[in-house]
Amino acid sequence: MSRRYGLLQRIAGLDPVRDHLEIYQLSAGREFPWDYTRALEFALFRTYCVPSISKLLAATGEFRDRPQKRYDDTALLMAEVAAHGYDSPRGKEALRVINRAHGRFAITNDDMLYVLSTFVYDPLDWLDRYGWRPLHDNERLAAFHYYREVGKRMGIRDIPDDFAAYRAFKQEYEQREFVYSDTNREIGHYTVDLFAAWFPAFLRPAARLGVRAMLDEPMLRAFGFPAAPRWVSAAARAGLTARARALRFFPPRRTSVLANSPRNRTYPGYPGGRSPADLGAPAPENLPAEHLRRG
Repeated sequence: MSRRYGLLQRIAGLDPVRDHLEIYQLSAGREFPWDYTRALEFALFRTYCVPSISKLLAATGEFRDRPQKRYDDTALLMAEVAAHGYDSPRGKEALRVINRAHGRFAITNDDMLYVLSTFVYDPLDWLDRYGWRPLHDNERLAAFHYYREVGKRMGIRDIPDDFAAYRAFKQEYEQREFVYSDTNREIGHYTVDLFAAWFPAFLRPAARLGVRAMLDEPMLRAFGFPAAPRWVSAAARAGLTARARALRFFPPRRTSVLANSPRNRTYPGYPGGRSPADLGAPAPENLPAEHLRRG
């Protein structure tokens, strides 16, 4: 096996239950880091198609006032857990920040279960389409077992113990909960604008169109967005496919990029001496009582 596929050989020799953290770190941090980042961005975007979720996000005002900070906080906290492990000191600290933030709000267990499921399956689906090599079954199962353990530490109940059963839950939830609402559209627009803001001003209209081209029909309906022209969608898919083919000839990444995000916009040079406790949004003021956890 060529050096390019050396990490795959290593992953194939590990146990996806016992070694799920190591496999996930190799897959997300070294084999497919760019793809995992993009896929998790769209996974979170997908959750905003649920009115109960988008209504809470709209009420906090975070997407209106500090969208980049909220994005960076979420990405870095989850990366800290993945990079160091959920039972490591930094991983536990990151989970405390995440749990403290969620604990203020009246979020149903089903909504939490659903958000967690997007972290498992949306990157796998992305990589099936645009990964530079096929995923090994160990990578699929490791992602499931990794996020299942993370979910337990977030206090999420009734996480299915079977890969197929959890995917079935996700599919059934989306069929039931993906409906249009004004808050879906509001949070969707803020998110598209955030993605577009990463590009020079003259490219932002094209970036907004490109983001819409990556959304499937259920997402477009739930956001109330018009579909992008077919040629734009075809061009986006072709570009990602060409990138994947080119990457097959690249040397393997020697070090993981997890929790090493010097180009994030809120915390330049992160970690740079910072800890997970330095991340996270402040408690919103004057939030309607319906969104606050009782007791």
